[in-house]
Amino acid sequence: MDYIISGIQQVGVGVSNADEAWKWYRQFFGVDVPVFKEKAEANLMLPYTGGKPRSRYAILALNMQGGGGFEIWQYTSREPQASSFEIQIGDLGIYATKIKCKNLKDTYQMYQDKGVKCLTEIHQIGNAPASFFTIDPYGNIFQIVEAEEWFSDRNQPTGGVYGSIIGVSNIDNSLPLYQEVLGYDQIIYDVNDTSAAMKGVPGGEHPLRRVLLRHSKPRVGAFAKMFGPTEIELVQVIEGRTPQKVFRDRYWGDLGFIHLCFDVTGMEQLKSTCEAKGFPFTVDSSSSFDMGEAAGRFSYIEDPDGTLIEFVETHKVPIMKKLGWYLNLKKRAPGKSLPRWMIKALALNRKKD
Repeated sequence: MDYIISGIQQVGVGVSNADEAWKWYRQFFGVDVPVFKEKAEANLMLPYTGGKPRSRYAILALNMQGGGGFEIWQYTSREPQASSFEIQIGDLGIYATKIKCKNLKDTYQMYQDKGVKCLTEIHQIGNAPASFFTIDPYGNIFQIVEAEEWFSDRNQPTGGVYGSIIGVSNIDNSLPLYQEVLGYDQIIYDVNDTSAAMKGVPGGEHPLRRVLLRHSKPRVGAFAKMFGPTEIELVQVIEGRTPQKVFRDRYWGDLGFIHLCFDVTGMEQLKSTCEAKGFPFTVDSSSSFDMGEAAGRFSYIEDPDGTLIEFVETHKVPIMKKLGWYLNLKKRAPGKSLPRWMIKALALNRKKD
């Protein structure tokens, strides 16, 4: 069996107060179904936490309309650090998270009515869907993108994570990882962007090369129907400034987008492929890692500029916690989708405000 990537499972976001941030993300991104809430020690991430285990509190939450989730991550053993400089588009790392949305104009108006700051107006590049940029109260930037594919309808304006915007030093050097390993083999556009529409985004006034990638083959796997199609946009500063590493002089888990995580099956095969392509695992839990209410194997690689990509092979997931119903995915055939009713049962754990 070759490895399977089922979709973007989640984007990790470091915050100073996870419960407060989750409330905001529930209200404006609809991620109101918790998969786990756990306090523990991150003792396997030593290459990225100063060589020491660090205590943390994390919440993994989903939007049942579709898309990836949020892993909302808070240090409890130290004060999480903000960047010492203003992070601009094209800086090396995850600059923004893409959120899928049903009706862009309605969502834009709703955000304005509720006091959410929108950095740009609605705009479009070529034949790609229209979008706009917004920012949360913690300084994290999101691109809201109109999408057509939905897992269910819960009368919410947005779904979950639709992808990421990642700053790279050289797009051509980065493409082999994103195209050949992660499967984003379609180039939707490859443009040098100097449009006025981007000037509300920090760094958007500088000339940028932007390459939007999608996968030509539908994803398969237990949760693939819920995660749905996704996209990655690589951004390179052409001139005007020298990009900096988003996490320069900071730890994984500090404030901002800390990793992009893919749901996978066949971790050993993926490990071999990553090594052959020059992207060896830098962290590997090796067997089943218990996350309290969920379990799985996880690993990390770095892209050519050090951006952290996580892979999770899920072994156990809670369907109905109150009744002790946990699903053992290790017994399922690789690539086989879970029934929709079973995935939708996760909504029984929904957090209502």
